[in-house]
Amino acid sequence: MKKIICLISLLTLLLTACFAQTVEEITVTPPVAAADPTETAVPTETAVPVPTEEPTETVAPALIEEPDQPTEVPTSTASPPTETPEPTAIPETAVDQVSLVSVANGFFKPLGLVHAGDERLFVLEQPGLIKIVIDGVVLPTPYLDIVERVNSNGNEQGLLGAAFHPDYANNGRFFLNYTHEDGSTVIAEYQVSEADANLAEASSERVLLKIGQPYPNHNGGQIAFGPDGYLYIGMGDGGSQNDPLNAGQDTGSLLGAILRIDVDNGNPYAIPADNPYVADENGRNEIWSIGWRNPWRFSFDRLNGDMFIADVGQNQWEEISWQAGGTAGGQNFGWRIFEGTNCYLDNCSTPNLVSPIAEYNHSGGHCSVTGGHMYRGSAEPALYGNYFFADYCSGVMWRLFPDGRGGWDMAEVMETEFLVSSFGEDVNGEVYVVNQIGGEIYRLAP
Repeated sequence: MKKIICLISLLTLLLTACFAQTVEEITVTPPVAAADPTETAVPTETAVPVPTEEPTETVAPALIEEPDQPTEVPTSTASPPTETPEPTAIPETAVDQVSLVSVANGFFKPLGLVHAGDERLFVLEQPGLIKIVIDGVVLPTPYLDIVERVNSNGNEQGLLGAAFHPDYANNGRFFLNYTHEDGSTVIAEYQVSEADANLAEASSERVLLKIGQPYPNHNGGQIAFGPDGYLYIGMGDGGSQNDPLNAGQDTGSLLGAILRIDVDNGNPYAIPADNPYVADENGRNEIWSIGWRNPWRFSFDRLNGDMFIADVGQNQWEEISWQAGGTAGGQNFGWRIFEGTNCYLDNCSTPNLVSPIAEYNHSGGHCSVTGGHMYRGSAEPALYGNYFFADYCSGVMWRLFPDGRGGWDMAEVMETEFLVSSFGEDVNGEVYVVNQIGGEIYRLAP
């Protein structure tokens, strides 16, 4: 049955990706001078698109009209990250196997799970609903319904990500990444209802970014607040195959990049002063890192701010990349020059490319990586210090654990036997797994 489902997903993408979309102008408000975030908080994790294998034929992309490069450069200096907290006195051991505990079910095409700084779980459904789970019970009324403004026709389109503001308890602000009806990516801010804490105001939408997409795949979708208080946004290379726009290596495009913006200043946002391209007239100020094909889930280690990024491969290799907490932006993670650690296109002697910390190939029914979380919860001490991720098609789950020599040890820990569309994390650091077709949420356990 799993193989049949995967074949259906592949046929869907083959039909949709063969027709390049007509893309209207990319609307991006020019950045303004940044001010420092007023608070630093533990990031809220988000969800992202379901990746699929690529079409066998490249279609000429529609032209994308990029706005003029903003000339205003922030003059303030971003405050340094807060000090890393002391590690919890829990022994860290590489795990050999894990299990799953069912938490809630009955969802339709769930793509992500996030928290708002409290005990509630917020589950994203691809068509445009967010539902709340409290103590294993799914509330009957959705927290938010924006189905009428979300395009979920493609397998990698829909409501793809959500991030609650670090000070959500006081300001009620949260942010979404979804596919607009014209196929473009929308990053928008919403507000919770003043009358009901379990209900958001769909009419409160304020669009921060609208980015044109030439194809219906590789939309990225992940958004999350980092430990520095800034909002990080994962953007795919625009789709088709082989990155026909070479967006992954183009610092003048918002595609194929991870962006970093300040949502607490500016209108509609500001640029952190230490973003890597603020002094580069050819680079977009919003960019934090480049060289991404389709980052499908990234997360921050709540202990030290390390960033783990899963990037979906082209034909053979899936990868997990890593950026140490507190390191500068401007890193190039290699696509389309490399697929994983393997030379793919262009000049493979290009210097200063960052290699992934783990990779796997497509043998055994694997097709597309789904990024997860470093476990920092307290309910399951045996899992502490292990980073978990999975393959979307095969359902195989792995863990990464420091090998003591500056690298990472990778080992298979479970065959879930379902399509793993996302992972999630609750306020206490417990890690969850999302079953897309089965519509079920599980908690990770030894």
